[in-house]
Amino acid sequence: MPQDMPPTGGYEPVQYKRNLPARGFRPATYLIMVGAICTYGFWRSIEQPGPRREEELEERARDGEYRIAAIPGRERLQEAQMKIYRINWPNLDFEKEVNADFVLHSELAREKMWSRIHLIPMLQAEEDRDQVRRHLADKARERELLGAETKVYHSDRFVRPTFAVTPNEVTK
Repeated sequence: MPQDMPPTGGYEPVQYKRNLPARGFRPATYLIMVGAICTYGFWRSIEQPGPRREEELEERARDGEYRIAAIPGRERLQEAQMKIYRINWPNLDFEKEVNADFVLHSELAREKMWSRIHLIPMLQAEEDRDQVRRHLADKARERELLGAETKVYHSDRFVRPTFAVTPNEVTK
């Protein structure tokens, strides 16, 4: 029986790679598009307000659109809370009234932050006293059970305990 031989000139090349079309644009195209969008955004954010924008802002300020309604119960503070801020934009000069509830809110937030800052040393001292009390109670329990006190770290230096204190009875 004759043996099969390859055809004269050899076999055609076998295509083993998949020829899938590329999805989307090339990466350079995406980079150029993102750069153009960012450039446009930066340009819009720093551009000078044009005449149309200036007129629109003046009209909104005249209509009282910038004024925030007073919170009920604060009528006596309303006059004291009113502040006048000047907007210093190029080619634009007008005053707008702002109800100072925003200013009052930020003042309360500042006061809350500083009260917490001033309370931290007291809270830290309370926690330290609690840890010392627990440490001494633990040492007394250890002395009662083991007898002689042995240093774990072979040092006279105080080492803060690394375990968490858990209550004996867990309430549900």
